[in-house]
Amino acid sequence: MAINRDKPDLWKSDIVLSVDMYNDWFMNYAPKAYRTTRIKTTKDVEQTLKATGNLTDIRTSVLKENPSVLPTLRMSTCPPLAVDRLIGLAGVSKNLVGVMEEGKLPPRMSAVELEEHLQKISQIIEKMADPDIFVWLEKKVPPSEQEIYRAATIVADRLCGSVANPIIRNAQEKRQLAAIAAWLDGRGYKQIPPRDGTKFNAMQPGTYSFRLNVPVAQEGTTRNVNIPVDAVVMPKEAATGEFPLLIEAKSAGDFTNTNKRRKEEAVKVMQLRHSHGTHVRFILFLCGYFDSGYLGYEAAEGIDWVWEHRIDDLAKFGL
Repeated sequence: MAINRDKPDLWKSDIVLSVDMYNDWFMNYAPKAYRTTRIKTTKDVEQTLKATGNLTDIRTSVLKENPSVLPTLRMSTCPPLAVDRLIGLAGVSKNLVGVMEEGKLPPRMSAVELEEHLQKISQIIEKMADPDIFVWLEKKVPPSEQEIYRAATIVADRLCGSVANPIIRNAQEKRQLAAIAAWLDGRGYKQIPPRDGTKFNAMQPGTYSFRLNVPVAQEGTTRNVNIPVDAVVMPKEAATGEFPLLIEAKSAGDFTNTNKRRKEEAVKVMQLRHSHGTHVRFILFLCGYFDSGYLGYEAAEGIDWVWEHRIDDLAKFGL
């Protein structure tokens, strides 16, 4: 039974209410989420400065022990260096830089080669360190605490600015999942920790879990791949063998990106149904900028949704 996808006469008013809800959250809570991340990032940058002698001694041993400092070092130059620009300037392995951006080192690179490449990275960073931020470099005197804090704040701003959208998106996702949890808890459901995704359809009635990896068959192979599902809920009145409700939390701050990415949900539900049967129930939990074009596409793929501003519609899916 369709709940919202078969009621296009309601879409326009729901879109307006959804956009208003997102904008209200953004104005009142997004700045706090950004500032919280910036405060933590500033402390991380200060630790990087301490480990590198305030950028006067970027030893390869530091990069080996803390490869995750590379983004901070890239944002410490003038101009800030994108990943590909650093690779080109230093003439180092693309794989090395990519793995370091994830906070690791490539396990198969020889010790000699690793040392050589890290030395090249160190030289580029030291040569291009921004003198307007790290004012002590040209003066060749130890920096004051105030100068270190100022520099760390500027670099933290650069780091957060480069990932502003993910910061906001992560904060919004946490808020959406908290809203689902509060709604379910208020109706006597019990949250359980993420479990083996192969048993997602064997959950006890009246339970739910977040961020569960559900296995699906990989096309053209005998292998399985995991598809992350934001929320999996087994209705209280579920019959033996009944599938839980799979919920994908979606938020968006503009109409353009949602229409660019609208195929993602269709692909996900197609894989789920191919692997687990057409009776798989998969819905979207929407807040923000989702226009009629997006909604029409999802409806045509047989995907229904619940608007966050009308969260009680979850009850219509048997919850």
